Amino acid sequence: MKNVLILEENIGFYDLLQKLDQEGNGFLIIVDKDFKLIGIITDGDIRRAILNKQTEDVYMIINRQPLTADSESDRHEIQLYLKSIQRRQIPVIDKNKILVDIVYLDDNEVHYHDNYVVIMAGGLGSRLGELTKDIPKPMLKVGNKPILERIIMSFKEAGYNKFIVCVNYKSEIIKDYFKDGKDFGVHITYNDEEKKMGTAGALGLIKYQFDKPFFVVNGDILTTIQYNEFMNFHIRTSATATMCVKKMDYQIPYACINLDSESNILGLVEKPIYDYKINAGLYILNPETIQHIPVNEYYDMTSLFEFLIQTGKKTVAFCHEDYWLDIGHKADYQKANSDLNIGK
Repeated sequence: MKNVLILEENIGFYDLLQKLDQEGNGFLIIVDKDFKLIGIITDGDIRRAILNKQTEDVYMIINRQPLTADSESDRHEIQLYLKSIQRRQIPVIDKNKILVDIVYLDDNEVHYHDNYVVIMAGGLGSRLGELTKDIPKPMLKVGNKPILERIIMSFKEAGYNKFIVCVNYKSEIIKDYFKDGKDFGVHITYNDEEKKMGTAGALGLIKYQFDKPFFVVNGDILTTIQYNEFMNFHIRTSATATMCVKKMDYQIPYACINLDSESNILGLVEKPIYDYKINAGLYILNPETIQHIPVNEYYDMTSLFEFLIQTGKKTVAFCHEDYWLDIGHKADYQKANSDLNIGK
């Protein structure tokens, strides 16, 4: 990471000066060996130290109470803050004061892709019980942000800013929060479902005519998947539809016995681990797939893939090993907040 200096016991004033000159931005963020923020040194701090003849003690030069940004904030919010305080850069730290990023006011604008992201946010979330009595599941907060906001902002950071959000249960809460997306630096339209349509059925109600491959993602998924890698894989394989799959494993807590037809023991395997792959609830579809979805009928994404397979269309799996969590039960919701707290 540029403009970062790990403070060591033997570091001297001219070491700082040399590092500042190398980086060329007029500031250094000072951290310890664990990347915990100590402070900031700027060109101005160096000049004042020389004028005041305080170059002997590096520790006296460091500004130990610099302005910082919270790692929970998205890049757009931080840049707006930088504009308001007329600063050029700011360190981004987590709750333990660990440096996780540096945001610059003059960062190049993100090049946004033309591909749409369709988010299925109309489910009841009935398995979450009281948690979703008064709020739709995608609006449950993980940390200080709704799940749906985390999904939207993760796509935005990857360069996707066009969203169609399919809504049903308590849709007004979602619409009142996001509106047209302008406050979040994205563009959002809504697809209203009058009844439960399934993970693919809602696509048949969308009026927009897609002209490029588009993402479809369940509104209760948290993941660190690289969306651009996902899209590039879809295009590179010339697929009609791509399903994101997650590798999982299960360890049987007992010794498994191999027997022959006469019940003779052939061998034992102690607590074997079996690998399998699951549907991760993220997809990329070509525009022509829409024509295969029944109009105004309940239709699951798995049914669409089965149809495409049977009719000879190319369907592929994008396997990933990134963080992934489907928030379907209370335990999953608790895990999401726990994972956030420990930096997963």
